This record gives sequence, C-alpha cells and structure tokens, in this order.
Amino acid sequence: QLQASGGGLVQAGGSLRLSCAASGRTLSSYSVGWFRQIAGKEREFVAAIRRNGGSTHYATSVKGRFTISRDNAKNTVYLQMSSLKPEDTAVYHCAAGANLILSSIASALRYDYWGQGTQVTVSS
Repeated sequence: QLQASGGGLVQAGGSLRLSCAASGRTLSSYSVGWFRQIAGKEREFVAAIRRNGGSTHYATSVKGRFTISRDNAKNTVYLQMSSLKPEDTAVYHCAAGANLILSSIASALRYDYWGQGTQVTVSS
C-alpha cells in the first residue's frame, strides 16, 4: 500500500515536499512515479525514479523545479517541489511499478500500485 502526503495550499513561488510511503512493500524494488490530475482531465506524468540505478526523469513542465528522490531506510520516495506555479495545482498521486522500462516510465498504465492522492493548491 502506498500513502501520499504533504500536499497543501502554498503561494506561487513557494515550495512543498510530497512523500510517498510504502507499507507491505519495499519501495527500492520498484520504480516510483508521481502523477497529477485535475478534475475532468487525464492523469499527467510529473516525475519518476527508476528501480535499477535510480535514474530520474521529469516532465518538461517541472524540470528544474521539482526533484524526486528516495530514502530506502524510510521506505519513502519524495517529490520536492519549488518555484510552484498556479498551474501546478492538482491532486498528486504516487505509483510503483516493478518492471518498468525507460520508454514506459511516463505511462500511468504501466504502474502496478497506486496511492491515494494529495491535493496541492498554488495560489497566485
């Protein structure tokens, strides 16, 4: 089971850190991704960190502002979000996939397990 937390209300230009904690699974055995969704729209890829080697990948819209990382000792993956913009407002979900290849890292359909979302609201 995955548990996402850390969302909230922040002003534009501010920062938030989201956490994705796992219970019953060892997250280091999975590639982990963050996706976001606005009501009525499809889930959008934000960032991912791969199982093997820990390479990181970002959507163009967040590159340079967001950083994904893991703490294996805490069985948690983080998404540090800085220089937030109103367009970053969404529900953020974390997901884990066991056998993701690089070309699938941004595809929500390829992930096996999902946590509930955490709301991020950025005010202008």
